[in-house]
Amino acid sequence: MANINTAGVDPTKMGVGRAIAVLTSGGDAQGMNAAVRATVRVGLYTGAKVFFVHEGYQGLVDGGDHIRPATWESVSMMLQLGGTVIGSARCKDFQTREGRLKAAFNLVKLGVTNLCVIGGDGSLTGANMFRTEWSDLLKDLISKGKQSEAKTSSHLNIVGMVGSIDNDFCGTDMTIGTDSALHRIIEVVDSITTTAQSHQRAFILEVMGRHCGYLALVTALACGADWVFIPEMPPDDGWEDHLCRRLTETRKAGSRLNVIIVAEGAINKEGKPITCDQLKDLVTKRLGYDTRATTLGHVQRGGTPSAFDRVLGSRMGVEAVMALLEATPETPACVVSLSGNQAVRLPLMECVQVTKDVTVAMNEGRFDDAVKLRGRSFENNWNTYKLLAHVRPPETKSNINVAILNVGAPCAGMNAAVRAAVRIGIIQGHNMLAVHDGFEGLAEEKPITWNTVGDWTGKGGSELGTKRVLPGKYMEEISLNIAKYNIHALVIIGGFEAFSGALEMVQGRGKYEELCIPMVIIPATVSNNVPGSDFSIGADTALNTITTTCDRIKQSAAGTKRRVFIIETMGGYCGYLATMAGLSAGADAAYIYEERFGIRDLERNVEHLVEKMKTTVKRGLILRFVIQHLSTNMSCRNENCNSNYTTDFIFNLYSEEGKGVFDCRKNVLGHMQQGGTPTPFDRNFATKMGAKAVLWLTEKLKECYRHGRIFANTPDSACVLGMRKRGLVLQPLAELKEETDFEHRIPKNQWWLKLRPIMKILAKYQISLDTSEHALMEHVISKKPPVHMTLTK
Repeated sequence: MANINTAGVDPTKMGVGRAIAVLTSGGDAQGMNAAVRATVRVGLYTGAKVFFVHEGYQGLVDGGDHIRPATWESVSMMLQLGGTVIGSARCKDFQTREGRLKAAFNLVKLGVTNLCVIGGDGSLTGANMFRTEWSDLLKDLISKGKQSEAKTSSHLNIVGMVGSIDNDFCGTDMTIGTDSALHRIIEVVDSITTTAQSHQRAFILEVMGRHCGYLALVTALACGADWVFIPEMPPDDGWEDHLCRRLTETRKAGSRLNVIIVAEGAINKEGKPITCDQLKDLVTKRLGYDTRATTLGHVQRGGTPSAFDRVLGSRMGVEAVMALLEATPETPACVVSLSGNQAVRLPLMECVQVTKDVTVAMNEGRFDDAVKLRGRSFENNWNTYKLLAHVRPPETKSNINVAILNVGAPCAGMNAAVRAAVRIGIIQGHNMLAVHDGFEGLAEEKPITWNTVGDWTGKGGSELGTKRVLPGKYMEEISLNIAKYNIHALVIIGGFEAFSGALEMVQGRGKYEELCIPMVIIPATVSNNVPGSDFSIGADTALNTITTTCDRIKQSAAGTKRRVFIIETMGGYCGYLATMAGLSAGADAAYIYEERFGIRDLERNVEHLVEKMKTTVKRGLILRFVIQHLSTNMSCRNENCNSNYTTDFIFNLYSEEGKGVFDCRKNVLGHMQQGGTPTPFDRNFATKMGAKAVLWLTEKLKECYRHGRIFANTPDSACVLGMRKRGLVLQPLAELKEETDFEHRIPKNQWWLKLRPIMKILAKYQISLDTSEHALMEHVISKKPPVHMTLTK
């Protein structure tokens, strides 16, 4: 979370005397309500007045009851709702100057000079036009005798948040609603897969994306589709023959189904549409396959928002309010965006211009430019998909043996990482070896083939098997087996045990020369506690499981009211799941190891809930992360880490103190958080991680080849591959060792701790928001030629 730098300014006074209006416009998207909720509550927290504008720009033009004051309670229970509670509508009136004049008058008479717009590029372009004309509109109002209102509204600040399931707005890695739409699509794909396998069918699935192929592309990556058609990159001439040949090869290799994903705006090189019916006829007539076509339509817009979209909407809402209150008359209208894992502010019209440049590039047949203009994330997805789907394994082998193992507890997405690593390795000409049951299994490697991992992308758990055992006591046996099987490199996929085990392997290099081989660790654990990465494979799936459970619990509580639920999540000593679930579920508190709490903190939280029950919001949700792995000889630290404040203790305290005001219930979610099929995020993330890991190993093996053998003993030959801020990076284990709290199995610095104040503010706790980090306005368009600019990210 990037906040403004307001040294010496009380954040609860920043908005005093200011008024903010928030509206949603254009097509609806899941997560818009989370953004509206955050905007309202943080706006009120700063002391500003906040107004809802109902029915988008139409409500802005019509005024009256369409623009209403927003209160803390008015946004309660909307976090988990799809669509937009305040409504959205197409508005021709706002496209005229007369309509915008009416809208200006409706704002100035309420003293509103700050407008937050949540919508697509058309909605945000309209907002910028409104801001540009503002001075002239005020002059017109003054000339019509509306002087008093107009004189106090000299300039209008505009901040946008992009709500679009298509992810078609340049300048942000993800738009609000995209992840939720992918959830709907993958649910359908998983369902289709089972029936397709039963009948040996080919399925063609059309997803939304009239001008942008993001949904189709990520869906293809997440389900291992045989082919994908997107507007930005039409297939080469003769694609029909290539497609049929690929489907035939897949069937001959033993697959019982074929999946083809089509964006609704897919075209060929001549710009003519490629449709589901056209593809169905092609496959049926040429190959004789039993083929079905499905068009998902608006089901992709529906349903509850995913945990990712709730957190994204909440983070964007907070940043939008800060951007509005910081703005000056000279500040350009900005859009709050996501770059990697960072919230950034970008000039609105630069983003709009690059978005238009994509269309120009496609119309001119510059499809490579179109893909690049979409941004680095889109380009990486496309390149990874091409590698996995459209490249044939080479005839010649490299004589390199790469072993893959899973270590630690199982989690959703591990299999997708293995699949990508295996297939990229085979494409590189390597022999890929499967190691079963973690470090213990290094004595029992066996080859793993292209077809073995064919349908692993959507499978939860670990097909290779996984154990928590570290390699220390097996080091001699491991070194002998590395030599026996002539292993040249290791891909280790897992949690903190994978990190610790790899460190032990590196430390053993001095004694066992066989361990001098390149190693890469891919973080995969629901706890998200591996040093060197902001995210771990599996954490998103676990977070969605918790969030879905909380939604059901809140639904249950809605009928009874005056009830508090205490929910225990996994995480070891890492409070990531509890904190992020608190944000996505709208919890009142999240107790974690990293933020020490005592009996007085618990008492204050009880008092807070008692006050809450006096309002119209008569339910509470407490997320408590459980401190695991405490042994009996740790009593000297129990008080410091609050191990005495167990779930039962907190439950009993709340039950006792809440008598006559609310009653209390508790839920321990347990191992259900490790199960289930992986989310689209985890499938896509794991696929890219697995691919990048093996590509890095391939280059590292070339560096380490000396005198006819592999010898790697430099620090950078054993790395963690992780997401850090804005991209995937590789960091040596030796460096990360210094950043690790081994006693508690967590990194010493964790980025998500900066989100905890947001969760507390949204739960109406009177705390101080840290405004020491300044979010600078960045640029999307390069200031250098060529004419068609590229994204800086």
